[in-house]
Amino acid sequence: STVDVAVRLINATEVALPMTSLAFAYTDWRREGAVRTCVAESNYKTDFVVSEDGEAVEKRITAEKLLNQGNEHIAEVFYGTFFADRTTEEGGVCATVYQAQQNYPKAVFADREGLKVMLIPEGESVVLQPGMAIEQCFQLYFHEKEEDLQEINHQSTMYQMPDRPGLDPAIYEKSGLYPDIFVSKEKQNMDVECALIMSGDNHTRSYGMLHWGDGPDPHYTAQGRGRGSLVWTNNEYDFPHACMLQYARTGIRRFRDYCVVTGTHQRDVDVCHYSTNPLLSGGQWEHTKGHCVDGKIACSHEWVEGLFDCYYLTGDERFLETAIGIGENVLRLLDTPMYQKNGGLSARETGWALRTLTALYRETGDEKWTAKSQWIVGQFEEWADTYGGWLSTYMDNVVIRVPFMISIAVGSLMRYYREFPDEKIKNMILHAVDDMLENCITEQGYFYYKELPSLSKVGNSPLILEALAIAYELTGEVKYIEAGKKTFISAVQSSFGQASSGKQLAEGAVIVGNAGTKRFAQIFIPMAVYYKALTECEGIELYGLHNV
Repeated sequence: STVDVAVRLINATEVALPMTSLAFAYTDWRREGAVRTCVAESNYKTDFVVSEDGEAVEKRITAEKLLNQGNEHIAEVFYGTFFADRTTEEGGVCATVYQAQQNYPKAVFADREGLKVMLIPEGESVVLQPGMAIEQCFQLYFHEKEEDLQEINHQSTMYQMPDRPGLDPAIYEKSGLYPDIFVSKEKQNMDVECALIMSGDNHTRSYGMLHWGDGPDPHYTAQGRGRGSLVWTNNEYDFPHACMLQYARTGIRRFRDYCVVTGTHQRDVDVCHYSTNPLLSGGQWEHTKGHCVDGKIACSHEWVEGLFDCYYLTGDERFLETAIGIGENVLRLLDTPMYQKNGGLSARETGWALRTLTALYRETGDEKWTAKSQWIVGQFEEWADTYGGWLSTYMDNVVIRVPFMISIAVGSLMRYYREFPDEKIKNMILHAVDDMLENCITEQGYFYYKELPSLSKVGNSPLILEALAIAYELTGEVKYIEAGKKTFISAVQSSFGQASSGKQLAEGAVIVGNAGTKRFAQIFIPMAVYYKALTECEGIELYGLHNV
């Protein structure tokens, strides 16, 4: 029989909390007679340390061990196992730490008196920032005395990588829950399919209790936003949701595991679970150093769809509760003065807020999310009337077009439109996309970055592809798909290549690779919906891609 244990800690104070020990002990009064003690760790093969005389045995996982250890597994699915076992003449118990290597530091110990699971071994320190949570899991497996170590190892390994039930992509497609991203086998382009897979696979992995499921963003870090420290992505652009959508359309198991691992990190580390400031409480931290240190919470960096995905994949209601808490934080933020002036903010701010609130309405049916949604839609209408389009304040007394931000607003409005069809919203979307086609494309056929002489370089943001696909969906006009082909080809081609596998130890994390997670989160939905629309069009040449 087995007992699964999950330990979740929340720092409900206003100061950082250094944790220097967190251990669970199983003590047995039956200490006479034969006692076998064992600790074990696997990578390719399991290394056992065994005493038949009940002597003390221990294993530890440290940063130095991971830095000097090779492993070719996709770590969200499996890295290895890590357990302690103690067996007497009456029977035995094995304690396995879930994803111990990924969540180092860890230690296990067994002797004649019992065994210990050290989620934070003595001599180590993990600092929980104000409002931060962390969950760690282990399993107790009670077995007969005759059970050999290989069978115990098998049970332990299955806890690390259990069988997972799955649905055929056709079931997800028929459900209507997701965007139209399902391309039939006969119409699939192998270059595009491989690009979408590789872009998701080639993300940075960061090992460590507070870092597993996230990665530093190399561009934000290089820009100095962390003032010399790493800037953590904090699941920007909803990486878990992008992974779930790729899992739904392909059935590839590892994308399901990407979703749950990163969604769990978002639920615990990236959300402020305690603050006396209502504008922070329940909200998701924007990318920053230390995940939340000196950070801020803004509507443009709060996502809930991936949390809903994790809720349905696991049944864990804390994902649902966290998503609702984020939504309530968004409502409070939208009531602040900074959101009351049209054009005073970029379309990205209220665009992401509308996407979050619409998702909450879809999932809960609670109309408390719709009042602010309607207000945002009305704000977009006034905004467009005032400036002749969705222009954003950039410098003093200057408003400009920013194609990727306008595209975010289009995507969010379309999600609301699907729930509440309205001809005014449809016309507003089409006006915004037509305005980009008229004013935001270079002579070479690419969309520029921002509408200023000092910024009108090629931007080529794949986010624009979703806006174009939406305009095509509303009108059936191929011109919108034609306008995006160079951006699409560039996005596909830049997704190929091997992920960096170099390791470094930085700020308490062992970091593998440097690709970050932001890119896949940003490009997946735009590329996938454009790709599906592309398969419906005739006569569009995509030079440089195979199998079109």
